[in-house]
Amino acid sequence: MKKNNWFFLLILTGIFLFLSACQPNIPPQDGLRVIAVENFLADMTQRVAGDRVKVQTLIPINVDPHAFEPTPHDIANISESQVLVINGGGIETWLNPVLNNAGGQRLIIEASKGLKSRSAPEIDPHFWMDPNNSITYIKNIRDGLIKADPAGAAQYQANADDYIQQLKELDRWINEQVKQIPPEKRLLVTNHESLGYFADRYGFKVIGTIIPGFSTDSAPSAQEIARLINQIRATGSKAVFIEVGANQDMARQIASETGVRVVTNLYTESLTDANGPAPSYIEMLKMDVATMVQVLK
Repeated sequence: MKKNNWFFLLILTGIFLFLSACQPNIPPQDGLRVIAVENFLADMTQRVAGDRVKVQTLIPINVDPHAFEPTPHDIANISESQVLVINGGGIETWLNPVLNNAGGQRLIIEASKGLKSRSAPEIDPHFWMDPNNSITYIKNIRDGLIKADPAGAAQYQANADDYIQQLKELDRWINEQVKQIPPEKRLLVTNHESLGYFADRYGFKVIGTIIPGFSTDSAPSAQEIARLINQIRATGSKAVFIEVGANQDMARQIASETGVRVVTNLYTESLTDANGPAPSYIEMLKMDVATMVQVLK
């Protein structure tokens, strides 16, 4: 090859490498590109997708979805997606500006679509804490994947049917486990209002929460903490259940005033990694139920 041809080839190679480096760091993926915002949603979506699609997760493990702040890399990932699975119900307050910045076209599957909030006027977005609500999630995910990838309809339908049976079995299992706790002892004090649907389904009563409301982005007043302490004393509640990763300082203060136990291994909005105690949605709920039974029975 002539010297000037080598020089020209080196220039082209340098341009190619430069352009490649400017591209967002997105792992290559064949077929449908699906991203689920929360990791428990990614688990559900993967159960429906099976081996036809590899589902990516946007929010990392142990990151509070209420306080999530997407990075430029996250926005780049969303911009390349064809399907985005969200919980809905107002938990992804940061989503609209991100979608505007990401651009592009994608199918958005709102997993909680069709479910009625247990509260009004504010919506409680924690529908998934009742596995019966998660059956609706699975149906919405199934229908969305079929719309995006009609050729996979039979596989998505079969996988969804199988997983719905697992959710029904989970519901039966939880009911049996909860029977170990006398009804008068099924009292919950939590970090924020995340267990309402669970409590409604399985006969618990939420006595109060440290952070008022359904999000974790607010702080309790002194009056609210005093009121919660009085509620704990009046009802004889045995424990304050804190989500993994949440600040424990206020719970410890309440415990010192009331003598209740602080339980710090509750999982509601994030799974663990594969080696942890809650690597899937079903195992997450089983872990929570086992913890409650152990503490309250």
